[in-house]
Parts: sequence; structure tokens; C-alpha cells
Amino acid sequence: MEHSTYKKWSAEFIGTFWLTLGGCGSAVLAAAFPGTGIGFLGVALAFGLTVVTGAYALGPISGGHFNPAVSIGLAAAGRFKVSQLAGYIVSQVLGAIAAAGVLYLIATGKPGADIGGFATNGYGEHSPGKYGLTAALVCEVVMTAVFLIVILGATAKRAAGGFAGLAIGLCLTLIHLVSIPVTNTSVNPARSTGPALFGPSYAVSELWLFWVAPIAGAILGALIYRALLSGNDD
Repeated sequence: MEHSTYKKWSAEFIGTFWLTLGGCGSAVLAAAFPGTGIGFLGVALAFGLTVVTGAYALGPISGGHFNPAVSIGLAAAGRFKVSQLAGYIVSQVLGAIAAAGVLYLIATGKPGADIGGFATNGYGEHSPGKYGLTAALVCEVVMTAVFLIVILGATAKRAAGGFAGLAIGLCLTLIHLVSIPVTNTSVNPARSTGPALFGPSYAVSELWLFWVAPIAGAILGALIYRALLSGNDD
């Protein structure tokens, strides 16, 4: 196996680790701390900032996917080799699990610690706004589809050079501002898997949705982009 392959896997592991630790950490630690007042806006910005910083630091090595749905969507759009999907997805999921483990150790490191929902995703009674399964499914599919369209457009050859990471990070911030009340925002199966393994028991039983919907949305976004928006320089 080529040495560069290990570098790509390592970059995806670290990038997804950072996204999960930074984004979910803001929800579990900062948002829950009395008097911080970061709220939905702070958590949304945290997720966006992890993508911006990770994209510029690690994107040149692996492409900066940090998300199985993104990898699958890029493959569906013809921008990523299907043969590389398995290695990327495994690296991303392991990175998210490692981050969730670190976050759990930090969050439980004080007397009387209560991790609450541990930034897990859910629907119905486990949705922050008590939105049902259909609303959660539609939200995750549509948000991930738009995310892929933005990613594909921002990384096209005709796009302004050097701004892709910023556009993608801001898009993820906006996605969180809209969808945190609905599902606590996934659009990323790896990000959902890590916290689910350390959080409340319901999170694992509802995890299926946060694999199916983001992947379906990513493929939908890729197909829409290819059919309506792509050009010869993509």
C-alpha cells in the first residue's frame, strides 16, 4: 500500500476527530456551563470552525472530507474514487469515536458530572424540539444535499481559489443554526456514531437514521449538482 494512502487516512482520522471534539465539545462542555450563553449559535460556529481549520490544515493531504456522507457524495459526483471509500469511512468513524472517548473523559472529570444527551442526535422525544421521525428524515436529507452542492461548487476549478474551506465551514454553521432544534444536527454519520457510543442508550437505537439520511442526502446533492450545475471544469 502506498505511503500516501496512510497519510490520507491519518488526515481523515485527525480531521474527523477535531470536528467531533470541537463541535460536540462545545455542546457538551461550553453550552452546558452556566453563564457562557453560547447557545445554538456558539455550537453552530464551533462546528463550522472545525471544518474551516481542518480543511485548510488537512485538506491538501486528503481532501478534507471528515464525513462518510461527503466521501460517498463526492464519489457519486465523480470527484472521488469508489475504491478509496472504505479506508476513508473507517478512518472517519474511528476518529469520531476517539474524539467522543476523549470528550467523555473530560466531561466526567468532575464530581457530580452529568453528560446529559452528550451531543447525540435523535428524533421524537429525543429531538431538542420534539420533532418526529419524518421531520428529522427530511431535515437531514435536505441539509446534507445542500451541503454537498456547496462542497462541489466551492471546490470546482472555476470557483474562487483558496475560499473553499471558508464557504464549506460557513455552510455547516448555517446548517446547524437551522437543524439543531430538529435533530441536534448530524449530516455526518461519523459525528453521530462517536457520541452515540458514549451517550444515552436511545442514541444507538436511533443511529440508523443518521447514517441513512445523510448518505441519501449526499447522493441526492451530488446528482442534482451533476444534472443542473456541473461544468466541463468540475
